[in-house]
Amino acid sequence: MNKDKLGFWSIVLLGINSIIGSGIFLLPNKAYNLVGVGSIFVIIFDMVLVLSIALCFAEASGMFKKNGGPYVYAKEAFGEFVGFEVGFMKWAIAIIAWAAMASAFVQVLAKVWTVAEDPFIKNLMIIIILSALGIMNILGVKISKILNNIITIGKMLPLLLFIAVGIFFIKGENFVPIFPNSEVESFNFAPAALLMFYAFTGFESIAVAAEDMDNPEKNLPKATLVVMFVVSLFYTMILIVSIGTLGTELSSSSEPIAAAASKFLGPIGSAIITAGTLVSIGGINIAASFVTPRCGVALAEDGILPRVIAKNGRFGTPTLAIIITVVLAIAIALSGSFVKLAAISVISRFVQYLPTCLAIPVLRKKRPDLHRTFKVPFGPVIPIFAIVVSCWLVYNSELEKILIGLGGLLVGVPVYFLMKKYSK
Repeated sequence: MNKDKLGFWSIVLLGINSIIGSGIFLLPNKAYNLVGVGSIFVIIFDMVLVLSIALCFAEASGMFKKNGGPYVYAKEAFGEFVGFEVGFMKWAIAIIAWAAMASAFVQVLAKVWTVAEDPFIKNLMIIIILSALGIMNILGVKISKILNNIITIGKMLPLLLFIAVGIFFIKGENFVPIFPNSEVESFNFAPAALLMFYAFTGFESIAVAAEDMDNPEKNLPKATLVVMFVVSLFYTMILIVSIGTLGTELSSSSEPIAAAASKFLGPIGSAIITAGTLVSIGGINIAASFVTPRCGVALAEDGILPRVIAKNGRFGTPTLAIIITVVLAIAIALSGSFVKLAAISVISRFVQYLPTCLAIPVLRKKRPDLHRTFKVPFGPVIPIFAIVVSCWLVYNSELEKILIGLGGLLVGVPVYFLMKKYSK
């Protein structure tokens, strides 16, 4: 085992850190507003969908050990152009998401440190956070691995405390009626499912940095399934405790988990959850700083982007890719234009999910020679289920979000042909 690479449990912690961010601390009230107690069924529905997609990712990741994740799978199954479109969107979305998370961290910090409310201080802190994480990644994988492991454990402890204590304060009457009444908005399953799905996004990033992992063909499939099981269990229990302790109060709470914690732990409970929110968003920033540059590296390694982007620097890390990613993330975060794009990022992510699910039956027929360390059970049933349900969710989204979310594919077309010409 290479000690400078990510082992099995480090991959698991990276996955958990990539998924559990600000969403779970803010989502319960929004979901309750849409479907009331029925939000528990929505999260179970999303859990089944995400697990089916994750199974496809697990099989795909077991066939390759290259950086890139969804880009590699799409390229092998459908050719270079489709692969580029998936990879281009992956890198763009990842940069926007990282910019949003850096800004979110400062916004949450401003609640406990009012100095951060000043626009100049806020922008300065965003620049410092993104630059510091970029420098940390340039200095090597080992530093990122240690910090990622510590932060991930740190973000899980407040949530574990919330579940372990809160479960004893659940009131059965808060779960009746199951579906909305006059105190919440009308029942709307699809928008709620799409909203809750956002909390699960990020799992696709686990495979992007495969070359920085120890024995990725064996460890990635197992780690992906462990990550999704742990996250799904966490989310379900957090939602049950939130509803069970707050009841209809959950509908009007802007910080639902903190409000629920204050119910059974008092002011100290709210403080612990607020601290956990900061650690959580800080953690997802660390995970993003590690994964995001590798999206560009995968494209550059195949010559679709200038190969110099994939070149490792003095410390064995893709220095130029990291610098480009940090500069773009800072520009987006300071411009403020990332807010709307971040809101529709869940639609954009299906550009990665659908090709990966489609790639499973295609690669089984096209590349039977590839060694598979894991295989999705029940033949093509699970990939087809994931594709159909994903399309249904996208179809039920707002037209504007669909157009903007998938519009990046059109932007990628001229970039692809320009790079092809440049390569020649």
